[in-house]
Amino acid sequence: MPAPPGVAGAGESLVPGTPVEAMICAYPGNNTNPGDEQLAGTRTLKETAGQLGRDLGYLPVGASDGGACTAMGGPMTNYLIRFTYDDGRSLWVGSAEEVNHCVTTTNGTASSRSYVGDRITAAYRQGTWEAADGKDLCETWMGRRGQNERMVPDEPTSVLVCRLDPQGGESLRMEYGTDVAGPLASRLNGMDTRPSDNSCQQTNGKDPGVILRLVFGYADGPPAAVMVQEFCRPSVNNGLLQADGDDRLLQEATRLAPR
Repeated sequence: MPAPPGVAGAGESLVPGTPVEAMICAYPGNNTNPGDEQLAGTRTLKETAGQLGRDLGYLPVGASDGGACTAMGGPMTNYLIRFTYDDGRSLWVGSAEEVNHCVTTTNGTASSRSYVGDRITAAYRQGTWEAADGKDLCETWMGRRGQNERMVPDEPTSVLVCRLDPQGGESLRMEYGTDVAGPLASRLNGMDTRPSDNSCQQTNGKDPGVILRLVFGYADGPPAAVMVQEFCRPSVNNGLLQADGDDRLLQEATRLAPR
């Protein structure tokens, strides 16, 4: 775990400000025998270091404990990322790619439960960081500051409604503007929420029912995603908060979804 940083704002954001360079250090191992990982290599990012810092800086931070984890054994890679600023200051962030996606990303002071291990691995291998809005928004899970406090933080300007295929096929999608995103976010934010354990209790046997991912877009910064699942309790989950949605919410979200 990184030592507490001496960079202003590091208690509120994983990566405050705009770094000019990011060095990713990789320590591969196995989650069944953690602690003996050795440095396997480094990769330095310059052109996309600022975007990497910005995306990590937008992750919701808060308590690093809590939340249920599956216990599958398998390979994992621990990462330490050194961010360097133009005045010579540096900040370290620790994270990991792990089969259960149960990872805490931390700078030694602020911590986030949002999973970014697969994206760090891609940056390490490719030598560049792909911005969150460059990914398939229906397939990629993102986190945004404030999602640990509200189901949909800030003021969204759009919403992409994705109907997911339970069999793993291509998602159907329909995008709407502020006139739909605002009221839908308000309805989601009006629910009684609790910290998410990312569990799902099926309520109709093996039938998953309608599975929707609502991806809220913003004028600045990464999107925020919320899952709505028909035959799942709790039925609403943003990865950090969960809630029991009612029939009216499901009907409204399903009406917006493509068929």
